Amino acid sequence: MGWCSRLSFALLLVVISLSVGGSRSQRTPAAGAATPPAPASVPVPSPAPAPSPDSFCNGIYLSYVLERREKIHPFTSDPADQPYAFSATATVLNHGAADLLSWTLLIPFRHRELIVSVGGGVLTNGSVFPYNTTLDAKATAFSGYPNTDLKTAIETANDRSQIEAKITLVGTLFGSPPPAVPLPQFLALGDPSYSCPRPTAYNDSNLVDTCCVPDPDYVPEVTNVTGFLPRRSGDLTISYDVLQSYGSSYLALVTLENHSPLGRLDHWQLSWEWARGEFIYSMKGAYPSVVDSSDCIFGKQGQYYQSLDFSKVLSCKRNPTIVDLTPWRYNDTDLGRIPHCCRNGTILPPEMDPDQAVSAFQIQVYKMPPDLNRSVLFPPVNWNISGTLNPDYQCGQPIRVSPTAFPDPSGLSSDSLALASWQVVCNISRPKGASPKCCVSFSAFYNDSVVPCKTCACGCPASNRGRTCNAKAQAMLLPPEALLVPFDNRTAKAVAWADIKHYSVPSPLPCGDNCGVSINWHVLTNYDKGWSARVTLFNWREDLFADWFLAVKMDKAYRGYEQMYSFNGTAMGDNTIFMQGLPGLNYLNGEVNGTNPDTDPRVPGKQQSVISFTKTKTPGIDIIGGGGYPSKVYFNGEECSIPDLIPANWALRSSGVGVLRLALLLFASALMLWEL
Repeated sequence: MGWCSRLSFALLLVVISLSVGGSRSQRTPAAGAATPPAPASVPVPSPAPAPSPDSFCNGIYLSYVLERREKIHPFTSDPADQPYAFSATATVLNHGAADLLSWTLLIPFRHRELIVSVGGGVLTNGSVFPYNTTLDAKATAFSGYPNTDLKTAIETANDRSQIEAKITLVGTLFGSPPPAVPLPQFLALGDPSYSCPRPTAYNDSNLVDTCCVPDPDYVPEVTNVTGFLPRRSGDLTISYDVLQSYGSSYLALVTLENHSPLGRLDHWQLSWEWARGEFIYSMKGAYPSVVDSSDCIFGKQGQYYQSLDFSKVLSCKRNPTIVDLTPWRYNDTDLGRIPHCCRNGTILPPEMDPDQAVSAFQIQVYKMPPDLNRSVLFPPVNWNISGTLNPDYQCGQPIRVSPTAFPDPSGLSSDSLALASWQVVCNISRPKGASPKCCVSFSAFYNDSVVPCKTCACGCPASNRGRTCNAKAQAMLLPPEALLVPFDNRTAKAVAWADIKHYSVPSPLPCGDNCGVSINWHVLTNYDKGWSARVTLFNWREDLFADWFLAVKMDKAYRGYEQMYSFNGTAMGDNTIFMQGLPGLNYLNGEVNGTNPDTDPRVPGKQQSVISFTKTKTPGIDIIGGGGYPSKVYFNGEECSIPDLIPANWALRSSGVGVLRLALLLFASALMLWEL
């Protein structure tokens, strides 16, 4: 058979084989017969996945997914008060064309959520857990950590680890029983340069998302040549500068700077949180309030640093508290010799002393895996600072800023840059429900009663469960001498004065003010061309105040300020007069025993001065009607509680009509006596 015949025969066999196979594949199997399985090597095709919501976003994609909700005890009959445990994940994804630096995610919770823990981020205000989101006026802010900056997909080849951050939330919410889904109203960025539209629908699923795009009308912050954000302003700023870096440790300088004209700190205490297992090996210029290395010895730090002498470690606390050293430690070669250190924790306003407005110290920090690289540096988070009878400060999270420049230690005309720098901004705030720490009383020459501090102005004692005093009753008017008596000993004087003046006496009697410092503002004189007041400070604490200051806001009389006589007074703008003690009088002593401790009450520390005003610059001012009283009073930066009332005008005013009436009254009295 030739090759042509053989080829024709082979083609015929192929055709027959295909026709037979095709006929077999079209046969219907018998009833009950099993369908032969597909070969194992043939994959079963899966349906095409739905497009991800973030794929349509060319900006910053934000999402919030409620992953779990569980009814927990206590079970209540009111559905609105029923607690539920929940877990959720929030996502920040950079699909834009610019880096997102020091990002902040705003989540406006609306179901009284209580945040118990956060992963992949931190609360921007640095609060402790559990955190009540109802304390936030508009939205709860979260900052990234450790991924504080999100790069673009262009420069990272769409590396999700560098362009995306996920925040896991665990907490408790109230109400909203199924099938309702408790979701926030919207999501937004804390960066004002982005506009984030609100979602059109969010109750039909467990997801809320939005795409934030740059606002074309916003003038963006200009980053410097290093690519970092500029430094920000605040009442108090903290710089965290890394000066030296090694594989497993680094040396950092912490600098506190006061920028508020009315802010100060006494015996400051600074705390933060180590989020990556770090610990403090040594310090200069400050010291931990508790020296303890037990957490390292029994923790993962001791397992890794087996050859390290932990008896020399200062603090292994995750939340250490740092205190300043006393001035006589400044020249200590082991603990001092740091510029601006060792001031016993005092930071003054820059208007009083610019040099005393700064405090600094050094720390040597040991790191833990996987951060054992000299270029891998993370600052601590959740900073907090407080003082003795000082304003309350709320601190944000650290943001990366351009490296700090320091003068060259050799004296050359050049600067040395820090290896890395972060900035923490703290602002004066009054927490919701917090009580003041000082109070004000009013008195005047035309009324013999003193309007005292408010009832429980600085908080009521917790031991008042038996209702031994009334926390809501208005404070009783007092005789002037009662201001020298502690409020615990004023009961007899207040009751006797009420009996003389025929005032009502509540039962039980009002509670005291419980303030450590009180200020009395007394309208002393009032005449045609001017007037004067006397201000007196009372210290009811045992410790003294060095370099104290007082500030009063005079809304109507500020322009007429003339002079202070025993204090150093300065008109500092914003209708505020700044007062401080003259040299030798800058100490407000503490409370001491009386002459006879068995019979005399304790005597407060006291400072006093007269302040004069002219009426030529404030024509028409009504001193007795309220113009002669301050609207706000600050002691050492703390805003004090002020009475709601001013002394009533029972006397005749020093006007022409008042003088005429007084003359007529005296003439009538003399005439009656002459007739008798």
